[in-house]
Amino acid sequence: MLKKEIFNSDFASKSEKSGRLIPEWLEEIYNQKWFKLFVSKDLGGLELSLPEALRVEEKLALLDGSLGWTVTLCAGAAWFVGFLDPRISKEIFSDPKVCFAGSGYVGGRAEKKNGFFLVSGNWTYASGALHATHFTANCEIWEGGDPILDSFGNPIVKAFILKREEVEILDAWKFMGMKATGSHSFKTENLNVPENRLFEISPEKVTRNEVIYKMPFLQFAEATLAVNILGISIHFQDLIREIFWNRQKVKPLDQKYLEYFEEVEKKSRKSIDKKRSNFYRQVEEAWYELEKEGKISSPQLAAISKVSRSLTQSCRKWNSKMYPFAGLEAAREEGELNRVWRDFNTVSQHSLLIFPF
Repeated sequence: MLKKEIFNSDFASKSEKSGRLIPEWLEEIYNQKWFKLFVSKDLGGLELSLPEALRVEEKLALLDGSLGWTVTLCAGAAWFVGFLDPRISKEIFSDPKVCFAGSGYVGGRAEKKNGFFLVSGNWTYASGALHATHFTANCEIWEGGDPILDSFGNPIVKAFILKREEVEILDAWKFMGMKATGSHSFKTENLNVPENRLFEISPEKVTRNEVIYKMPFLQFAEATLAVNILGISIHFQDLIREIFWNRQKVKPLDQKYLEYFEEVEKKSRKSIDKKRSNFYRQVEEAWYELEKEGKISSPQLAAISKVSRSLTQSCRKWNSKMYPFAGLEAAREEGELNRVWRDFNTVSQHSLLIFPF
């Protein structure tokens, strides 16, 4: 049962001011196993299907943007368990408070030695860094002082699992929104990392049998990010409706203004509801295909990418149209609407979903 009493505006404001998820939220996350949405049950996870997990992530983002985003990114990083050495996975996930934070940025270099790698680098935007137990870090692979290249002449990149005590967290999250995600940078220098903590995200490198690990990472990421933008947008527009009608009670507007608001509000609700339905329908069709065939066809994958972007673009469009109806209240720095607006205009800048194609 979700403890709704701790997921309110006061707690969200407290979390934002602290620059991290507050202890009350973390305790509930551990109890609900939300950092392990995609982790198999034998490792203490929930082992949810993608459609099931997306609905959880949307609900959390609706409660608070930083909450939903941190759970989504940390649970997404824990999805990498499907590609890890099983012996390492068992050791890592024996901790009920295990939390992965990671960065998609190729910020490191791993020099191949005899039985280990010497890892150095600086990685950005690791959401949940302040309570993470492990970090994932992308590195170029070097040997003998030179990068190892693929058949096209590009540096080979692989990922590593780093322990919390092996990295230095840098206070680098200086942005207007999503402050409670604590999406700081981290670095390490000349760290000795065993070979069995290297992993690679590819169909040939899957180490577990659960269906979720057969999901291509790009569409997995696009869909999970899109539902966060959706949840934040629903919260945003609900607040605008509440503010508008409260203002109307105090100082009634002319009928033509009311009609204009009602027209825009109706179009916004209808558009986002339709995009949301289309999104989940497409994801469920793709998931059914994955369960049945063991893979998702190229047309289905393209459709997931398209519907994720379309949903995001619709939220961006209608949030912009609805925003003026909140009046000056929208700009009040300590207000809930201003926090949600800042969160939306921060998270919607993610490079995966900026473009509509």
